[in-house]
Amino acid sequence: MNPASAKAIRVLGWLTAGVLASQVICLPALATLGEDVATVENDRVQMKAQLRTTSVAGYTVHEIETPANTIVREYVSASGKVFAVSWSGPLLPDFRQTLGRYFDEYNNAASSPRAGRRHLSVEGTDLVVNSHGHMRAFYGNAYVPSLLPPNFSVADIQ
Repeated sequence: MNPASAKAIRVLGWLTAGVLASQVICLPALATLGEDVATVENDRVQMKAQLRTTSVAGYTVHEIETPANTIVREYVSASGKVFAVSWSGPLLPDFRQTLGRYFDEYNNAASSPRAGRRHLSVEGTDLVVNSHGHMRAFYGNAYVPSLLPPNFSVADIQ
């Protein structure tokens, strides 16, 4: 092997390692849909993110901003359940973590053929997901209709 190709392989290896490390470091913080409010604080601590909390009649919004500037809003009912999650920022959320027990329903619907690649809408038996965007500009939301508080409007999920 000539020295130039050996150097190119080493550089490629370091670049690959760097990309993988950046993905691990920049994972967004997310609570689990349908689980209790404790998941909000656990994720904030793990990801070293900032948390802002706003109480509204009948529910609370926990806004987490990650070091990668992804903003995740977690909507928690008065009974302490996460009934909706929204996101915006340069990275998509980890849907397996975010959707928890609803992930398989989402994954089955998301893997079916559809037109376009920048928009995904899933409306399942007890899960609704809307995801939009492109590289470094993602936004969307997911919610469980059966967990929505009384008098809550889906339009309030931002």
